[in-house]
Amino acid sequence: MRKFRGADTEENQVLLAAIGDLLRAVFRNCHGIAGGHGERRFVADAHQAVTGLDYVPLEHGQPVQLGRDARLDTGSCQRNLWLIVAVQKLRDVTALAGPHFVLRFRFVAHLKDNTPIVVRGNRVNEAKIKATKDLLDLSGQTVLVTGASGNIGSAIAERLAEAGAAVIAHYFENEAAATALLGRLGSGELVQADLSDASAVEAMFASIKPSLVVNNAAAQPVTGLGDMTFAEWRAVMSANLDSAFLVTQRAALAWIKARQPGAIVNIASIEGLDPAPGHGHYATSKAGLTMLSRAAALEFGSAGIRINCVSPGLIDREGLARDWPDGVARWHDRVPLGRIGSAIDVADAVLFLLSPAARWISGANLVVDGGMSTQSKW
Repeated sequence: MRKFRGADTEENQVLLAAIGDLLRAVFRNCHGIAGGHGERRFVADAHQAVTGLDYVPLEHGQPVQLGRDARLDTGSCQRNLWLIVAVQKLRDVTALAGPHFVLRFRFVAHLKDNTPIVVRGNRVNEAKIKATKDLLDLSGQTVLVTGASGNIGSAIAERLAEAGAAVIAHYFENEAAATALLGRLGSGELVQADLSDASAVEAMFASIKPSLVVNNAAAQPVTGLGDMTFAEWRAVMSANLDSAFLVTQRAALAWIKARQPGAIVNIASIEGLDPAPGHGHYATSKAGLTMLSRAAALEFGSAGIRINCVSPGLIDREGLARDWPDGVARWHDRVPLGRIGSAIDVADAVLFLLSPAARWISGANLVVDGGMSTQSKW
């Protein structure tokens, strides 16, 4: 057998012994005899909970399963085999195999406490969906809606409650509006937190257990980039992007630990695709939120967690035509569907993405703008 590079340390010898045993099994079984499974061995407990890793720092071994589906490319004889290797510390696992064949590890990620992230598949029992109305049924779900005291947030909370979900309404400052929302719903729970503060998010999740999340909280000041202070820039990034990261991470890790699926919808904006004057910080934060949604969908998907975006266009609110008459007029002149959007238009898109109807949709950005994005910018 060809000598491997990197076999000069005791810790690497442990890995090489496992690789050698596996290779011998592969070549013995090239003619159709079923191969065996690797023995569970000591593996790492000090790596981040991220799926699809090609590299993890390995140290302080614990008896938990690390990897599966190690693929050996051995010319005409290709096999997908279980491989759980024994290592204590290794900086680059794949480099050990050398250039003459490919040894590819697919790692099963774990939390820091060694809880494995188990693939749940986010399956829905299709036999239980007996009618079209069942596709939008959220009965038995508990949804956290951040920024629920605002125009869009309150519409989302009301629509999801109508679909059967129990609502946890988050607010930052406007307690009166959040309390009024719960009065209209007739049930629900209020939570207050500054979502740009990691400790506040942690404390909030210590008291709630949502199965669904809508990251809607945001700030939208108007300031030109030339006049903007760094503090103003950071304030918008914290309110719009940092908060969504903290809530998404905390919710996903809780679901993974509980071995349950979940779904998140982030409220972005068409300004994340096309900036507007005075909204440079806002547009940048919403573009970042769209990419955060895709990245989180990629990394948490194997745990059955779906994460999507809704990007609204201009949404009507009380006093909008009075406060921005020229902008409203320009919108009416160009939008293909001939009107300004309503908060319920956004809420219905959120309901769809959280519902069983969207069970195989993740990493998507659903633009809800009356067709405005189709307009030529020339």
